[in-house]
Amino acid sequence: MKFETIVALATPPMKSALAIIRVSGDDAFDIVSKCFDKDIRSIDKRTLLVGSIIDKDRVVDDVVLAVYKGPKSFTGEDLVEIICHGSLLIANEIIELLIANGARYATNGEYSSRAFLNQKIDLIQAEAINDVINATTKEAKNLSILSLKGKTSELILPLKTRVADILSLIEVNIDYPEYEDIEVANKDKVVEVIDELIPQIDKLVKEGQEGIIVKEGIKVAIIGKPNVGKSSILNALLGESKAIVTDIAGTTRDIVEGDINLNGIILHLVDTAGIRDSSDVIESIGIEKSKESVEKADLVIVVLDSTSELDDFDNEILDISKDKARIVVYNKKDQLSHELSKDNKIYVSALNNDIEALKKAIISKIGVSEEAFSNPSLNNTRQLGLLKNVKESLLKAKEDALNDLPIDLVSVSLLSAYTSILEILGESNQIDISKEIFARFCVGK
Repeated sequence: MKFETIVALATPPMKSALAIIRVSGDDAFDIVSKCFDKDIRSIDKRTLLVGSIIDKDRVVDDVVLAVYKGPKSFTGEDLVEIICHGSLLIANEIIELLIANGARYATNGEYSSRAFLNQKIDLIQAEAINDVINATTKEAKNLSILSLKGKTSELILPLKTRVADILSLIEVNIDYPEYEDIEVANKDKVVEVIDELIPQIDKLVKEGQEGIIVKEGIKVAIIGKPNVGKSSILNALLGESKAIVTDIAGTTRDIVEGDINLNGIILHLVDTAGIRDSSDVIESIGIEKSKESVEKADLVIVVLDSTSELDDFDNEILDISKDKARIVVYNKKDQLSHELSKDNKIYVSALNNDIEALKKAIISKIGVSEEAFSNPSLNNTRQLGLLKNVKESLLKAKEDALNDLPIDLVSVSLLSAYTSILEILGESNQIDISKEIFARFCVGK
């Protein structure tokens, strides 16, 4: 397959000390040679060169060239990285010069897409490139690096091999029934293999769900009546006065948001308007938004006033959050005089920033194991969705086998499972999905 030569800025489009321009494609060396004061067309191994970019007789900039001969490059093609001074004027002038000599401007994610198409990386590794760029915590970055190195892909290989083995065995039994020394592929064998694989898949799904939490964090809605201290708890968690706090009921009328890193997990916090009956139009809209936030949240923190008995509004709040993962916390413990040590309730004092009990409860409720921070996992919705498809197909194959369907019909579901495994790695017909994935990348990646 012949690839056009593409060019793009590989560093952010801003003034800096240096900028990197990436050129990749079958004619990369020829095009760069037309603009560089040295001929690089005969280079056959990785090389660093110092020289000048030339436009006719004019020096555009003094640069360093990193030259990579394909297939020993990121894209698998001839690739040149031009390291120039970090003026956007200079970088754009060099890019325009390269385009004038036969290159074209790269689309989003096209370098990574070519690496994938040239089998330098699989689809899991390609997705990890974007994850590394967008990581907001060290923990999320470390997980993405594991995927980028191929550690996550290795989790799938035993499944791929085992399902391929049983499919091959069935095929041999169908095509060569006369050979007696071939292992028989009967329903017992199929059930045995599936029973072996299902626990492995369940483990991968559980680890992947934890990995998604480490990578993306969770949405946390803080709800309660007016004046129970929701905004004060948000401020205490954030360590800053982001939400306005007053003694006036209904102060918070709209959603107030903020993010914190709690033990390596990003909490996307949402402080909501106090839920009560209100004739105020604006406050009523805020209350409706509060209820919507509960629906969208992964975790709900219900704030109650520890100095007063529950009323109808408290009970309504407890009712609308009963089907969500939630923590019920009692604020204003600084106003209590009785002993709390024998009480199983979670007490805090947002006024005094005494919220450690709440933080511990959040970590416990999230339930992410220590291993989730350091072990590779299939941690995006595409990968987990396909993994669940694998499980469903295998269970269908087991059901068909137990119902004594012919072995060639049982293999249909096994083949479906195998196809889903290949899709996770990007080894089947992935043209449409890969375009969608790479379109989310920035230009130059």
